[in-house]
Amino acid sequence: MSAREPVTPRRRPPLALIGFMGSGKSVVGALVAELAGVPFRDLDQMVVAQAGLSVAEIFATRDEAYFRSLEKRLLPDSLEPGAVVALGGGAVLDDESWTLVAERALSVYLEVSFETIWDRIHGQPGRPLLAGRSRAEVEALLERRRPRYMKARRTVDGDRPVDVVAAEVLQLWSA
Repeated sequence: MSAREPVTPRRRPPLALIGFMGSGKSVVGALVAELAGVPFRDLDQMVVAQAGLSVAEIFATRDEAYFRSLEKRLLPDSLEPGAVVALGGGAVLDDESWTLVAERALSVYLEVSFETIWDRIHGQPGRPLLAGRSRAEVEALLERRRPRYMKARRTVDGDRPVDVVAAEVLQLWSA
């Protein structure tokens, strides 16, 4: 590539959106991909397709460890150059997976207040990590994960309208 040749979306590193459940990774990621005209990958949906079961069914019939093993196995293929990838909320907790994301992708943490997250996810079906957990327990889970999320290369305030968040993420990825 010559110095004058523009960086096209397919020549960009993948964009990896990270954050807690309900932070908007899938919605923002799909919009960024649409705006940029590039592929969108949702790692949770890739796991669902591989397993032939919903996330809730995987947790109910197998366990979280099985889910995480599929997630880890599918992560490398999701990180194709020029793609936007929404990672599951726990995907980056595994050290090897985090290293892969950090080395291959522009990682962006969608930081959202717990109040917003709770409003988005409370009572929502298909969220097995919420089953039997109180509000305080879910907030504690977020706080345990936050140090890894904060290692992302960029952090974006996800408490704003989706189109505003997506525009900022796209701008960061295009810079």
